Amino acid sequence: MANEYLAATDLIDVQHPEIAALATTLARGASGPIEIARRCFAWVRDEVGHTLDMQAGPLTCTASEVLRHRTGFCYAKSHLLAALLRANGLPAGFCYQRLAHGSGYCLHGFNAVELPGIGWYRIDARGNKPGIDAAFDPPNERLAYATTEPGEVDAKTVYAHPLPIVVAKLRAHADWRSFAADLPDDVLARG
Repeated sequence: MANEYLAATDLIDVQHPEIAALATTLARGASGPIEIARRCFAWVRDEVGHTLDMQAGPLTCTASEVLRHRTGFCYAKSHLLAALLRANGLPAGFCYQRLAHGSGYCLHGFNAVELPGIGWYRIDARGNKPGIDAAFDPPNERLAYATTEPGEVDAKTVYAHPLPIVVAKLRAHADWRSFAADLPDDVLARG
């Protein structure tokens, strides 16, 4: 099962030369797996802008696209973080919350990494801004959002691959504005 959480895919393109090079750079001189995970998390959170916050950029999906353009929605940023973690031999997966959004709901995507002595630890590299302060503080979770509204769900499942609905929506749109008006939703009953 752990191999599934280390796998390279078309979205989580671990083998891409730029992904591999950045993963190596981030791991250089680290004291161990927890420090490597911390560095990967901080890099994606702080060096890759959230497309909605920036109100600019192409709509990215694959890890290498996110790295190349340095922008992505939460889902795409989670693809890059998973690729960097997996490239460093750290099992990484995908987590989701269902959040109230406008008059409906949408999914929020983030990651979990398997850390020695801790197990699966959920991390959210969405990007901080006023009102959002996600951090890497194991074993304490510091996610971007709390689920407090009726109908919201904080699913605890760690998926080996991004949810198909997320990928389908990202691939169905040509630009970030149309995607932002059609964010993916799922009741996450499995969570």
